[in-house]
Amino acid sequence: MNSSTPLLELLTSDRSDRYRRVVRGAVDRTADRLAAVTAPTTDTPAAVLRQRIAAVDLDRPLGSAEAAVAEVDDLFTAEAVWFHDPGYLAHLNCPVAVPAVAAEAVLAAVNPSVDTWDQSRIGTEIERRTVRWVTDAIGFPTGDGVFTSGGTQSNLHALLLARQAATAPLRAGDRAHRSPALDDLVVFATASSHFSVRKSAMLLGLPERAVVDVAADAAGRMRPDALAHAIADARRESRTPAAVVATAGTTDRGCIDPLEAIADVCDLEDVWLHVDAAYGCGLLVSPTRRHLLAGIGRARSVTADFHKSFFQPVSSSALLVRDPEDLRRASWHADYLNPEDADEPNQVDKSLQTTRRFDALKLWATLRASGAEAIGRAFDAVLDVTERVHEHVAAHPNLVLVAPTQLSTVLFRWQPDGVSDAEADALVAPLRAALLAEGRVLVAKTVIDGRPCSKLTLLNPTTSTTQVVAALDHVVDTAARLHASGVPSTAGTTTGATR
Repeated sequence: MNSSTPLLELLTSDRSDRYRRVVRGAVDRTADRLAAVTAPTTDTPAAVLRQRIAAVDLDRPLGSAEAAVAEVDDLFTAEAVWFHDPGYLAHLNCPVAVPAVAAEAVLAAVNPSVDTWDQSRIGTEIERRTVRWVTDAIGFPTGDGVFTSGGTQSNLHALLLARQAATAPLRAGDRAHRSPALDDLVVFATASSHFSVRKSAMLLGLPERAVVDVAADAAGRMRPDALAHAIADARRESRTPAAVVATAGTTDRGCIDPLEAIADVCDLEDVWLHVDAAYGCGLLVSPTRRHLLAGIGRARSVTADFHKSFFQPVSSSALLVRDPEDLRRASWHADYLNPEDADEPNQVDKSLQTTRRFDALKLWATLRASGAEAIGRAFDAVLDVTERVHEHVAAHPNLVLVAPTQLSTVLFRWQPDGVSDAEADALVAPLRAALLAEGRVLVAKTVIDGRPCSKLTLLNPTTSTTQVVAALDHVVDTAARLHASGVPSTAGTTTGATR
């Protein structure tokens, strides 16, 4: 190795000044980009983006951290999607709280892993205290939980615990009974439930038929009477109800299942109730809409995504349980990591992950800086704007409001008088593609009742009704232009919703 060969710069005590200079340079560049944002993304063609990345030779280093930071700025940040811009109306992405961003920077430098006590110590205590705050907000006075990478992992974890509970050996007196087979387990959800419910069932070794869609009402909410019938049908077929997944904020419709009535059924049938509140968890701190989550404290487990309606940087999610003992159902011990006789509070006893980010610090910092009420008011502001946008769409001569919402989605279709259903359906995908290529207003697309439609998802409390209406005006103008130009009638029906 000669003197010109770059060395790996590690963050150590004697490099603290170097760390300050490099990171400050990165922060300054990002702040400059942030100040100059005028659209959610650029109009750079996808082919050009791919060419730029393909041209980078990862085997030829630039030679310095400053050069690498400059390239990141030019290659990534300049082309990033900015979720805080009022033209971003596509998915469940939010602008992020400044204290949480600062905490994220601390995490990157300290690089803790909150799996065992000796790796985190105070981090373990902060996470546990934060979890207790969330469980109190839910209505789990003696509950527990653990932070996860996102709603998909939280739902998987919940269904794993439910599976373990359902297949635990049963005993009557001294006579042991065989536990139910995996092939006989049933998970009850609705067609609007998050895709991770079905994916989790697959990962847990359950057959495809394990997830049963319960009938929903006209707004897409689970019908408790249909749930009771579905459970009875499963028992008649000698199948074992393992869990009911109720949703507090479906990805597309933004609707909330009737949690109290569903809990009544689950209590009567002795079935695990999991509430997927990944989207709607912001209602936990809402000054005006907390009642929409009535009954959530009767669940056995809850998913909450703080990187949605708590305005936290990705990733920040948690699985919360009413009974701390339920987390033991998925525990695994290793002598070198978390022996069973350990006195320390090892978080890996609760988690599906081993090495795990200290994401709780971001929510902690936000709560300490601003408080829960400020978060709730911000989410309320989003929902207030959504209500006014719904009224605007419903009254618009060229738009059709496809479905109502209880949260912050707007499902609509461009369809003036004289435009057929087939023409309107065919325009949904090209409309989204044209808007994405332009970069000025970003919307999503999905399928409701078998027909494609456009979707807005509002999660920015600083975006006004006027700004959303202006974005919709641009959507309407773009749709009219595409229709007049005779865009081919080929629209996909794949949902653009992700989590």
